[in-house]
Amino acid sequence: MPKTHTQSPAVTGTSVLGVKFKDGVVIAADNLASYGSLARFTDVKRLRTFPPNTVIGFGGDVSDMQYLDRLLQSLDIRENYLSSEGHTLNARNLHTYLSKVMYKRRSDFNPLWNMMLVAGLDEEEKPFLASVDLLGTTFSSPTLATGFGAHLAQPLLRKLMPEDEASVKNVTQEEAVEAVKACMKVLFYRDARSMDKYSIAVITKDGVALNEDEKLENQSWAFADQIRGYGTQTQ
Repeated sequence: MPKTHTQSPAVTGTSVLGVKFKDGVVIAADNLASYGSLARFTDVKRLRTFPPNTVIGFGGDVSDMQYLDRLLQSLDIRENYLSSEGHTLNARNLHTYLSKVMYKRRSDFNPLWNMMLVAGLDEEEKPFLASVDLLGTTFSSPTLATGFGAHLAQPLLRKLMPEDEASVKNVTQEEAVEAVKACMKVLFYRDARSMDKYSIAVITKDGVALNEDEKLENQSWAFADQIRGYGTQTQ
């Protein structure tokens, strides 16, 4: 068979959200992988941790996400073998690495169909949050979102920090987490490629606190589970 390049991703993940706070970064992504408009896979984790304090959130093609995950694992193993003085890659290093990978693939006319958020701490242990897309384009901001989140969640996240980077120091971890959870609820109701089960990670100097089975509470549609003839029947 001839060698072919991906032109239209088949199985995709939707929005990834990220927001800085004074001591770190919060990042979240739901666990759904859609086959076109079909909610096909409901347990796909799209947040990847990179020791000691970096998390990468993937939006877009799931197979390309798995390729990048293997690439990052091999990078982690290689760095651990070569590191004689205990030096580890921080979030800024990984963002630069991924931007070069994405740009190289784009230049070869064989792009990886993903947009990623890299969240963590930089070399000075300050909060770091930046994005990279399939063209190798990079962007950094106190609040970031991919997919529909760029339209639906960003206005809500920006209420936390209406000004510039300096306003990050006024945001607490609790405020950042609550803002992200509120945005995930909005996306569940408004984005047809989203679901109510998601992963959320909080990155601080103490490491990464990752919960891959977070679930929305107080859903307005939850009553429908009790209606006979609605959804998958168990009896």
